[in-house]
Amino acid sequence: MNQNPTHSIDDLKGRSKEVFRLLVESYLDTGEPVGSRTLTRNFSEKVSAATIRNVMQDLEFLGLLDSPHTSAGRVPTDLGLRMFVDGVLEVGDLANPERQAIEQSMGHGSNLTSVLDQAGSMLSGLTQGASVVLAPKTEAPIKHIEFVSLAPDRALVVMVTEDGQVENRMFTPPLGQTPSAMREAANFLNSIAGGHTISELKSVVEQQVARNQRDLDILSQKLIQEGVAAWSADQGIAPRLMVRGRSNLIDGDTSEEDMERIKSLFDDLEQKKDIAQFLDLAEQGDGVKIFIGSENKLFSLSGSSLVVSPYMNADRKVIGAVGVIGPTRLNYGRVVPIVDFTAQLIGRILRT
Repeated sequence: MNQNPTHSIDDLKGRSKEVFRLLVESYLDTGEPVGSRTLTRNFSEKVSAATIRNVMQDLEFLGLLDSPHTSAGRVPTDLGLRMFVDGVLEVGDLANPERQAIEQSMGHGSNLTSVLDQAGSMLSGLTQGASVVLAPKTEAPIKHIEFVSLAPDRALVVMVTEDGQVENRMFTPPLGQTPSAMREAANFLNSIAGGHTISELKSVVEQQVARNQRDLDILSQKLIQEGVAAWSADQGIAPRLMVRGRSNLIDGDTSEEDMERIKSLFDDLEQKKDIAQFLDLAEQGDGVKIFIGSENKLFSLSGSSLVVSPYMNADRKVIGAVGVIGPTRLNYGRVVPIVDFTAQLIGRILRT
């Protein structure tokens, strides 16, 4: 979880460390700026509010605290929250009731898509944040293929997989193709496609074409090779990002400024051209990662935090990620074990 902040908790001594800890804990609990009088009531020794204010000013100078314009209290900065998460936060084991609730909510999925959808709904409900789930690319065995000529330089391939998904893709056919050649190519593919995924089919086609040079004319060979190559270029259906619980980020006390930040966050998520970047956040090493505010450009304008963990298939390969988005004052100590356990549970389900 360490993002290499400029300061570490070890740089703070005695009174400064306690003031910092109490202030951040109070902020995470209430979401409100914390004043010196609040801290004096919980301090381990008897000190004046003026003394606490001096310490807070020193912490502000270090870039760990900030002063909102509307309050005399202080709030932690992104840097301060990072230092707290890395050096102070204690993450315990997941409580049994929450563990059982997660297992029960995800134990009824008939396929990976339904399991991930249940995981997203469960995470948003349990954490009162917005959940994000990156579903992996899918390559189901092919059931049927058709080529449709639209123009001399444009054609459509329609592919139906055995799990019922239908995908249409445009491609440029070889010069001089004819509708009859396209039908012949489709018939040939359907005769060998059964049980093969897209990426598997290309190698099967190449072997069949090599063995059947005399049975297939040159146009059919080119159509087959170019058509399959067009499908397999991205190795199947792209990853899909599922977001649940957006309304959890908005409550009756949400300010107009915060509403704009939340809108910016979801606009950014929806307009991402390369959502696989989300997976990159979790792919660099095992376990849960925490991104606070401006640490990640995906959330730099929204004032949000992301707690995310990858899940792996039976080959221990990262194929997706699950996470929770919330305000920077997210209850990290509770959310981290929930996200971690959910990712591990998805991995176990994939291995069964």
